[in-house]
Amino acid sequence: MRCCRVIIVSEALGVGPSQRCHGALRTVVLSSVTSTTGKVDPQHPRVCGHSARVLDVKWNPFDDHCIASCSEDCTVKLWDIPANGVYQNMTLPRKVLQGHSRRVNLIEWHPTARDLLVSSAYDYKVMVWDVSVCDSVLRNPVCVISLHTELVLSMSFNNDGSSLATTSLDKKIRVMDPRTGRLIQVSSSKLHRANKVVFIGDQNMLFSTGSSPWNQRQITLWDPDDLSEPLSEEEVDGGAGVLFPFYDPDTHILYLAGKGDGNIRYYEISSEKPYVQFLTEYYSLLPQKGLGVMPKRGLDVSSCEVFRFYRLVTVKDLVEPLSMIVPRRSPKTFQDDIFPMTAGNEAALTAQQWLSGINRGPVLMCLKPGSKIANPYPETLPRRGLSSFQSGGPEDTGSTEQAFLQEQLAYQDAKYPREVADLSGWQPDETQAPGWAYTPHCCEPSECPPPRTESELLQAFYRQQEEIRGLRDQLNQKKVQITQLELEIKNTRNNMRATF
Repeated sequence: MRCCRVIIVSEALGVGPSQRCHGALRTVVLSSVTSTTGKVDPQHPRVCGHSARVLDVKWNPFDDHCIASCSEDCTVKLWDIPANGVYQNMTLPRKVLQGHSRRVNLIEWHPTARDLLVSSAYDYKVMVWDVSVCDSVLRNPVCVISLHTELVLSMSFNNDGSSLATTSLDKKIRVMDPRTGRLIQVSSSKLHRANKVVFIGDQNMLFSTGSSPWNQRQITLWDPDDLSEPLSEEEVDGGAGVLFPFYDPDTHILYLAGKGDGNIRYYEISSEKPYVQFLTEYYSLLPQKGLGVMPKRGLDVSSCEVFRFYRLVTVKDLVEPLSMIVPRRSPKTFQDDIFPMTAGNEAALTAQQWLSGINRGPVLMCLKPGSKIANPYPETLPRRGLSSFQSGGPEDTGSTEQAFLQEQLAYQDAKYPREVADLSGWQPDETQAPGWAYTPHCCEPSECPPPRTESELLQAFYRQQEEIRGLRDQLNQKKVQITQLELEIKNTRNNMRATF
């Protein structure tokens, strides 16, 4: 088991397949999850653009190099992390979301739509943001939900993102329509005071943790269409820490970890009675203050790793990886029974399509090494445009734009290490001769004028990178489709031989 020692650890922890990050005071510290172990250098480069304490961080599920953070400075900021890591302090975000009047404590990405983010704050409001717009500073969310009279404690989307469940300090569970803010259901049970809630999306159920009137920690299962009475209710223990639920839809296992506890319990969730079945638990002498979860794409399937936690152990200043491994006789062989098709890193629809009322489940992928399922909706997923990197609102000043351009140029080579060719040996050819001129063919499109400013040059650079990346994605999808067709032909031939 590998451990990383960090300088300052808080409850905010986000994990992506490439890197992990920790919210700490006014900074977000990032490090590689595969190559960095041991003590972190105190001078390690950071994302330090907030003016107050960072309260939550979340990786974009469809972009491994984009992270959202929220802070006590009442803002939500989006950051583009270079592919090779952060080599210098980052102070200027790609976008700033300014809509809350008090500190922002929670953020959540939409599970199937690209560029949709939900935030909640101490002003008791939940805001839905479309971050695909061009402005670098956003002040107008697409929806403001004002259903809560107390602080929101947790948020969770259902499988296709058409419903949002929340818990708040009034100990009630609410299910709402995130497009319109319409309240669908609210719990009324006085025997369960909810703290955290999570959708059991593949079985259309809600799971909540909380406490009973006599201060016993509880777990409760609900029908999201009827919150008047729970489907199942069970007391866990008499501990005081908040219980955090983590659900794995692939194995139907729910992990329960308490703040300040050293153990993690496992439960199997079923659509039939008994709905919740206790399996076993993990014990540790070191208590955790918070946990992060590695997405399925980042797990080691060759060792039958089905889940991975990153525990914040503040008594030792550690971020401790904890792998859940299913023992098998031949783990090197891909185990398709514990690794079914799972949600991938491709969005099923755009933010505009979701706002228009379209609902789609996640795009599934196979975790078998070397395989990838093609997106059934490739035409609906344009990559992030250049304007989202560089465009600013009318209030942006020239000095701010120039500083942003300089920072982008400083680490663009690290973010696109394989995209930029080495020009050290470049030599002029005859096309650079003073008298040389090119006359385009009558059927060829007219050439665009060369960029005249540094801003236009940087925009053209990003445009070319996005075009190259899009072409490579299309090529990879074609290769996957060819492989799948060949496999289907082989299976058909084998079936025909077995029949005759």
